[in-house]
Amino acid sequence: MILPQSFYTRKDVVRIAKELLGKVLVTNFDGVLTSGVIVETEAYAGEFDKASHAYGNRRTARTETMFKEGGVAYVYLCYGIHHLFNVVTHMADVPHAVLIRAVEPLEGIDHMLQRRKKEKLQPALTAGPGAMSMALGIHTRHTGKSLQGPEIWIEDRNIKVFTGNIVSATRVGVAYAAEDALALYRFYIRDNPYVSKGKGL
Repeated sequence: MILPQSFYTRKDVVRIAKELLGKVLVTNFDGVLTSGVIVETEAYAGEFDKASHAYGNRRTARTETMFKEGGVAYVYLCYGIHHLFNVVTHMADVPHAVLIRAVEPLEGIDHMLQRRKKEKLQPALTAGPGAMSMALGIHTRHTGKSLQGPEIWIEDRNIKVFTGNIVSATRVGVAYAAEDALALYRFYIRDNPYVSKGKGL
């Protein structure tokens, strides 16, 4: 079942980030379908979160997508190389988002390998937000796309992730965010090999 709009428009971005674990991210570009189980996420709490692109309600050509009603993709370019995929949450004008950091491949693995120029399935294929987006074919041109499809969507396939298997940690690469860098806003499935190697504080 594709997650409904109401899943994304809720106010608690941290809860949404946790609940996205075990959901299945699916892309379908030019008839090529790929998917993976979400195993690592990071929450960004918008206006009041110094690690967020939209801290202080900063509105730019890039961040404007974050101010849309929840349920669309926010894809931005990191270091001029990596296309990072985020899920916009909350209501319009409240710029919350969840970065999807890693998935465990499910469908279209041959296509993922081709996109990543790899020969065999290993965790590095989709562990880390840049690698994951490349494997799934996600690009900055997809920012603003609806998560109801037909190109990008997230499904609930009844994969159970028990609370005791969810690890809370600090986010990766946000040391600049002062006290907010210490927030336990990164979540991942314990012992899953596809979780990224990124280190928080």
